Amino acid sequence: MSIELRHFRCFLAIADTLSVTRAAERLHLTQPAVSRTLRQLEDALDVRLVERSTHHLALTPDGLAFRDQAALAVAAFDRALTYGRRPGWPLRLGHAWSAAGADTTTLLRRWREEHPETPLELLRIDDRTAGLARGDVDAALLRGDVDAPGLITEQLTTEPRVVGLPADDPLAARPALSLADLATRTIALNTVSGITTLDLWPADARPSSTITIGNTDDWIAAITGGRAVGVTTTATAGMHPHPAMAYVPLTDAPPVPVVLARRAGPGHPRIPDLVALAHEVMG
Repeated sequence: MSIELRHFRCFLAIADTLSVTRAAERLHLTQPAVSRTLRQLEDALDVRLVERSTHHLALTPDGLAFRDQAALAVAAFDRALTYGRRPGWPLRLGHAWSAAGADTTTLLRRWREEHPETPLELLRIDDRTAGLARGDVDAALLRGDVDAPGLITEQLTTEPRVVGLPADDPLAARPALSLADLATRTIALNTVSGITTLDLWPADARPSSTITIGNTDDWIAAITGGRAVGVTTTATAGMHPHPAMAYVPLTDAPPVPVVLARRAGPGHPRIPDLVALAHEVMG
């Protein structure tokens, strides 16, 4: 049996959702059809890509490695189909949250003024590399340490950390907070694209209660709803003001690096121009 693009798309839907049911809904297929397509792909490759049990689905190490390659192949195919349909070759800039912070509008407008022939598309993708490792974007604005293989990063700036609190929380009235102030609180952790982990606290003073969320919208909802508090950077405070939310400086946590990442090897020809402009605007 030959491998077709539909096998790649099916596997990527499973990898993204970690659910045959949700993958089938996304692809508008039946669950048996999705399972059959996955099995055909695994048979053709002679590797197990997914571990399946009654209540659990996870990618194997081979599945994790194949996911990025499959995503690049699908992205290249989709981009080839758009050749000649648009006046310019868009440069896709991904971000997982808060984009370029307060400099986002300036970056986008300066690009449009200086490179009108190349549209700059800003895409939020809830993924640690904002879709860059999968080939969904050409470059990405990322925060924190980026250790994905095959990526090149350039630091643009750093951002101070702040605590996100319900506006009526007693701590919200303070001018600044420390990590110790949060040790007894429930912490909202974005495990999909966030940068905050319990390792931010000393080993003997870590919060004992956490909730896991998957994107900035859910993070804000968890905090404004009173379920938790969270740690982020000043970019979130600037990009996501909320009447039920307070942002208070966190004085004893290190600042967060903001980097512009791209894939090693050939890429969009305008990436060097984007790097230069990002340094100028954000540096």
